[in-house]
Amino acid sequence: MIISDYFSLTAHQAEQFAQLDALYREWNAKINVISRKDIDNLYEHHVLHSLAIAKLLKFSSGTTIMDIGTGGGFPGIPLAILFPECRFLLIDSIGKKIKVATAVSEAIGLNNVECIQERAEDEKRQFDFVVSRAVMPMPDLVKLVRKNIRHDGQHNALPNGIIALKGGGLDSELLPYKRVVEVTPVSTYFPGEWFKGKYIVYLPI
Repeated sequence: MIISDYFSLTAHQAEQFAQLDALYREWNAKINVISRKDIDNLYEHHVLHSLAIAKLLKFSSGTTIMDIGTGGGFPGIPLAILFPECRFLLIDSIGKKIKVATAVSEAIGLNNVECIQERAEDEKRQFDFVVSRAVMPMPDLVKLVRKNIRHDGQHNALPNGIIALKGGGLDSELLPYKRVVEVTPVSTYFPGEWFKGKYIVYLPI
């Protein structure tokens, strides 16, 4: 499997990743959360793309992470499989998407994940990191989740903050943070045409 080319997995993790294809196909037939083209490339376009965050930062045990606008569970579910000692909250304002994320999490036995239908404005808890994938421009994201980033208890190689997967031209939206933001091409970690022009954006808060 493509994931084990880039990460060392336990047998249990490999089995959890292997189950995702059939589960997402089954749910996608009922509730369309992934395009047909992407469902045929699930491991590259969704799972491996989500795990680019894990190449940038290996979360230490006990880290708490909120995935905002998770959709069907990306990047939260792949990260939760890879980091079973961390706690993940997956939120999305659209109920049917959270239904899929919840069902997939339960089916593969992820007990470090909580999936909730809610708007980010309404979530008051604090986390070490907020992650997202192509949800909104960075200034909007910062305004929304700044309150959710814990300022104490730093225990990772990077200070607490936002890690977002983004594509395209980022210069204007990242201009306010140019002194502190770090932008890493996903192609640094994963070869392949599909990853060109995609970036991991890290902003300490």
